[in-house]
Amino acid sequence: MNHFLYITWDLGSPSPGIDLGFFVIRYYSLMWALAFYVGLETMKRIVFKTEKVDPSYLEPFLFHTIIGCMIGARLGHVIFYQTELLWEHPLAVLLPISPDPDGSVFGILKGYTFSGFAGLASHGATLGMIISTYIFHRKYPKLNLYWLIDRLILTIPIGGALIRIGNFFNSEIIGKVANYPWCVNFIQAAEFDGRPRHPTQLYEALGYIILFFILVWIYYKTDKRRYRGWMFGFFFMVLWLIRFFVEFYKEPQGEEALAKWFNLGLNNGQLLSIPFIILGIVMMITAKKYTHPPVKE
Repeated sequence: MNHFLYITWDLGSPSPGIDLGFFVIRYYSLMWALAFYVGLETMKRIVFKTEKVDPSYLEPFLFHTIIGCMIGARLGHVIFYQTELLWEHPLAVLLPISPDPDGSVFGILKGYTFSGFAGLASHGATLGMIISTYIFHRKYPKLNLYWLIDRLILTIPIGGALIRIGNFFNSEIIGKVANYPWCVNFIQAAEFDGRPRHPTQLYEALGYIILFFILVWIYYKTDKRRYRGWMFGFFFMVLWLIRFFVEFYKEPQGEEALAKWFNLGLNNGQLLSIPFIILGIVMMITAKKYTHPPVKE
């Protein structure tokens, strides 16, 4: 295959992150941090400022979102893709460590090494954020739950795009073998075989960026933000449709036990996306106008 028909990607040269001498800030972790920062600024500048909502709600809302997202993403990966961790290495489920027979974490945990979270699932992250938003609403009932989730979705597409860029940096969630000028030879990928593949991380990131601008246009130019659950439903439908179609170009992730059980020719990511797509459509159909605006203090 002609070398000039594809791009070679090797994050290991010169560095997998920003080396501070005593610590390396990995690009993937940096993308997660940037995703939360962009989400905070989006809520502040687009939503809270436009609708004149008390900004003191922002920090606790961000805190709940981060906790829900991270726990949900990790548990989602373990449950859907790496279930054996639950009984083989339970400490690695919620701690940023990985099994290593020769490893030691701070001289305390033998048989493990500090690695950061090596697996996070977007389906789990989504469920985690929904649950954490509900918990936040219970603590701050003046903010309508539907209003919260209809505004939260404005923050997710750009964050999701940044995280997929982080996956690209890490040479993970790679695509199937193909021969196009934009395909990438991921030198550090676990599936590396010297052949170029679809950069599915970037396909997904581009789809999420487009979705973000569509949502912002709907928010400012239509009255749909006044309908309970409509924007959330539209976001759910489009986001998971993007994920569903990009999955056709991805290599399988983990054991794919769910896909094997259903045996429909779809992978885990596609099967898990279908209920979310249906939920989004249902929410759009059943959406009704707000009877009360969000609290303004």
